[in-house]
Amino acid sequence: MAGDDRTDPRAAIRERALAAGFDAVGFAPAELAGDISDNLREFLTNGYHGEMGWLADKADRRAGPAALWPEAKSVIALGMNYAPGDDPLALAGRPERGVISVYARNRDYHDVVRKRLKALGRWIGEIWGCGIKIFVDTAPVMEKPLAERAGIGWQGKHTNLVSRQHGSWLFLAEIYTTLEIAPDAAEEDHCGSCRACLDACPTDAFPAPYRIDARRCISYLTIEHRGPIPEDLRPLIGNRIYGCDDCLAVCPWNKFARATAEPAFLPRAELTAPRLADLALLDDAAFRALFAGSAIKRTGRNRFVRNVLVALGNSGDNAQIPVVEVLLRDGDPVVRDAAEWALGRLRGGAGS
Repeated sequence: MAGDDRTDPRAAIRERALAAGFDAVGFAPAELAGDISDNLREFLTNGYHGEMGWLADKADRRAGPAALWPEAKSVIALGMNYAPGDDPLALAGRPERGVISVYARNRDYHDVVRKRLKALGRWIGEIWGCGIKIFVDTAPVMEKPLAERAGIGWQGKHTNLVSRQHGSWLFLAEIYTTLEIAPDAAEEDHCGSCRACLDACPTDAFPAPYRIDARRCISYLTIEHRGPIPEDLRPLIGNRIYGCDDCLAVCPWNKFARATAEPAFLPRAELTAPRLADLALLDDAAFRALFAGSAIKRTGRNRFVRNVLVALGNSGDNAQIPVVEVLLRDGDPVVRDAAEWALGRLRGGAGS
């Protein structure tokens, strides 16, 4: 049995991980090149992280695996495919509908991946008697550089990971271990002269290839940003109400990706093309019920309704005015601000 072959942990772990539902597996030393820290420092110095203070607060712990766990010898980098079965940009021409990022249209991937990662990590610890720590976007881990070093893919010009097998559609996770495992060859950059992702960004969030200013990124603005969305960026958001897939969706490497077969990542019907008018009138209880088990729930009702109101303001549909007017009296000032702006847009006033 492969799992009992202690002389070849690479093959056994890879086999076990694939059987557990992971789609990509690679091995890296527990270290990162110095330019990774330099890039992070530049990102923070430029203020590109916006309100994500946790990036700056724990920057020193992101320098490499040893900064987080000195005993770590190897990193097992893993990916789960969440590629959509349809065109993520199909709703661009339907302004009455809201666009939710592909990754958030069903179960929260953190929960799905973590459960399998725990089981895999426990098995590795039992078989080889080594220490392990698991991470699913929950600690200061440089996930994408580690995945690149492990050969899973490379960081594209949109700063996300690109895989030759899975395109831009991989959830990443890591197992740090005290077990010494021979590393895979690092993946090379295969972007070439392509700049499709850079040109596709609605808000021009890329100051240069391989650099992102989160303050202009729709994913940041609709998920991480807590206050009113800057007014100059609101018209550019269109009908995107949670995240943005534009730079991912246009990547030519997606032609090799196969739609995910993982049931937890298949889109729920009610989150595939939801009517903005229905979402705008959600109270907190209804919001929690609709998005139970979803990553969207963590954003909270107020921020989400703020996003919906921006989309309604961009819809050009005057029939939505009564819906927007209801929210002029909302208890949250950010929601009220978005409602006032949307009403101005729909009436062709100052908000436009």
